[in-house]
Amino acid sequence: MAEIGVHGGTDALGIPAHDFSTNRNACGPCPLAVEALQAAHRAQYPDPTYTALREQLAQFHGVEPRRVVMAGSASEFIHRITMHALRQGASCVSFPAHHYGDYPQAAQVWGLQLADRAAQRLGTGLHWACAPSSPLGQEDAVLAQWAAHPATPGTWRVLDCAYAPLRLDSAPALPGLDQLWQMWTPNKALGMTGVRAAYAIAPEHVTEQELTALRLLAPSWVVGAHGVAMLQAWTQPEVQQWLQASLVQLRDWKSQQLQLCKRLGWQVLPGSQANYFVARWPEHLHTAMPQWLAALRAQSIKLRDATSFGLPGCVRLAVLPPASQRVLEQAWQELVLKESI
Repeated sequence: MAEIGVHGGTDALGIPAHDFSTNRNACGPCPLAVEALQAAHRAQYPDPTYTALREQLAQFHGVEPRRVVMAGSASEFIHRITMHALRQGASCVSFPAHHYGDYPQAAQVWGLQLADRAAQRLGTGLHWACAPSSPLGQEDAVLAQWAAHPATPGTWRVLDCAYAPLRLDSAPALPGLDQLWQMWTPNKALGMTGVRAAYAIAPEHVTEQELTALRLLAPSWVVGAHGVAMLQAWTQPEVQQWLQASLVQLRDWKSQQLQLCKRLGWQVLPGSQANYFVARWPEHLHTAMPQWLAALRAQSIKLRDATSFGLPGCVRLAVLPPASQRVLEQAWQELVLKESI
């Protein structure tokens, strides 16, 4: 299983000024969403059933409100649905070859056995997919296979949609979405990952009994007032217009950042459709990668070591503005010069 507890972003050294390590929208935070947070009803509890919010999210996605399940974050929902699947009889879990560390962490905590994805992708148990995937930003071939083979009882298929709004290439039609659990975390697309709130859309066929069981596993008020405000803003047309405009900017920045990696001698792994990608460092630096990453971090530049994703010798980079790219280029050149002396 993947290494547990490895994350990008803020660490013991504080907030990195040039944070390539998290996949948030670098054009954010979305100003309209910030205004919504400032106007949040901080003095009162939210509605514990989130009736109005679930109706808004349901209308946004074109589904029945009963199918919307609130979550404190993607990580919270990952643990909750893992526990739920176990309680309902699941014994195994599968996920993509390269994946977010919370999937295996939750499986390990709740005692699910790791199944071979090639052998078990259509069988019973809890099965994860992510599109675009992390860290590679690619499509997940298992989705077409799932669409062609309906799930049998005792099967939970979950699609992590964290990066779907940050897709920079044309979005393909994903078949069979109504047969999957969809997990949505808009804070990344809005550029405000410090605000924790998420939601899931249950499969069309899910029973009220199962929805109730899953909701009862959550603590009261699983989403706070700021999370409610962010999710309400997420559904507004003006916020979606801002998001679409930001994608245009991110495409341009990504093109420049890919050229930067080429100049640095980093090999970009192909196929990324999102605002992040993976690059392989020169082979002679692989063993020294922790030291080089630490040297960059000392200059307030943070890259995501992809070893925990199963990609040793590689880093994942979120797309940042040209100013941050220039800082990275200069710092890297100085490290190379120092090594050559």
